[in-house]
Amino acid sequence: TWTYGSPELPGAREKIKKSSKVANPGCYATAIALGIAPATKIADVSDVVVVAASGTTGAGRSARINLIASEVMGSLTSYKFGGVHQHTPEIEEAITRATGMKTAISFTPILAPMPRGILATVTMKLNSVISSEEANDIYLAAYKDEEFVKVLPLGQMPQTSSVLGSNFVQLQVAVDSHTNRLVVSVAIDNLVKGAAGQAIQNANLMCGFDETMGLNFDGLGV
Repeated sequence: TWTYGSPELPGAREKIKKSSKVANPGCYATAIALGIAPATKIADVSDVVVVAASGTTGAGRSARINLIASEVMGSLTSYKFGGVHQHTPEIEEAITRATGMKTAISFTPILAPMPRGILATVTMKLNSVISSEEANDIYLAAYKDEEFVKVLPLGQMPQTSSVLGSNFVQLQVAVDSHTNRLVVSVAIDNLVKGAAGQAIQNANLMCGFDETMGLNFDGLGV
């Protein structure tokens, strides 16, 4: 048997425990799916807009002129602009598997002048008028028992430097009352929670080990 997903997505943990194969989500998919999942109760996830910045390690290990430090530092640039990013179907499938709800994502990735980390901004139209405090409470309730997902106090923003080298996720939510949209900010390390760390987390679950084994450390930025 096989399954897919971050353990923190609804229903994913028990499926992972029972599976012999797990498709480990990538970095963009992890950050964006964790940012969307709790909102299915309060927002229209059929139309989600995402802008996310990633460090150069998100492009892999191949040597490319446009990814060397002298080319990247001091500049931001979008890529895969105006088209479907290869991770868009993966994110949409993750949300559908976890919540049973269909979603469509408009995704613009940005190459950031840093080696590692992802900062994603996710926006969705709310189904009713709620406050930022109420939205924050919904996310706190969704992730209250999660070791690696931290919903920050209102006003405190996620930072890639705070999760550098760790398996942790930082989240913040707010309501844009002018447009009645939910805004979610998510920070992860693309090489740990967005790659190898989450793979270890899933392997721990599959093998019956403590889920946090080998992962419960603060990382490099603390």
